[in-house]
Amino acid sequence: MPARGKHRHTKSNIITRGMIAAGTGGIALALPLVSATGAHAATPAQAPQVTKAAKTAVVPNVQLITYKVVAGDTLSKVAQKHPESGGWKKLYQANRAVIGDNPALISPGLKLTVGTKTLKPTAAGTTAKATPAVAKKAATTAVQASAKTYTNDLDGWIKHSLDIMAQHGIPGSYDGIHRNVMRESSGNPLAINNWDSNAVAGTPSKGLLQVIDPTFRAFHVPGTSMDPYDPVANITAACNYAAKTYGSIDNVNGAY
Repeated sequence: MPARGKHRHTKSNIITRGMIAAGTGGIALALPLVSATGAHAATPAQAPQVTKAAKTAVVPNVQLITYKVVAGDTLSKVAQKHPESGGWKKLYQANRAVIGDNPALISPGLKLTVGTKTLKPTAAGTTAKATPAVAKKAATTAVQASAKTYTNDLDGWIKHSLDIMAQHGIPGSYDGIHRNVMRESSGNPLAINNWDSNAVAGTPSKGLLQVIDPTFRAFHVPGTSMDPYDPVANITAACNYAAKTYGSIDNVNGAY
């Protein structure tokens, strides 16, 4: 993405770096187009009818256990302090929404979900306790529900970006993002343009949607990586820029 008012094509002469931050892939993917799915297109599922039996059933009351990150903490250290988290990988998956795409970066003050505890059942007039098996199943379900996972490929990066965009009111669809990604970088998150006017000025276009550093910083979306080569951060910042400039990434059909 060049500075506003400048146009260029980026498909030729793409050069890649050899390193990429955690959470990114290093292969170019050419995925088939799918039907457009806008960031605001999700429709809440209709709430199921609650039967009388369900209302009176004895169910365990599960409460999340949280941990506040302190200086010097890593996910491994937190997982050791809280074995119920299931190890640092499960801890990361359960808290990816707040940690971001780099599991090595957790800031002091960040609140992580490390497990659950079962309290007294909520049905009135009973003192029955949930069995260990029921409590374990409820805890596992609660932790898994606290985070959504994405595949580490172009499909997953776009879907992750769309979810973040929806949280910030940034318009855009899967088809619009995919179409522009394939034109700008052929799906290579490490693509860089070293030949156009931006490159000559010292700000080459980078990543899936070819964003220059000043634009990336100006339109960076909180909660994503500050690395312009990070696929999710690159897509989300580019879509934020496109929304401010063209109304939506869906309206971009050429160099922008």
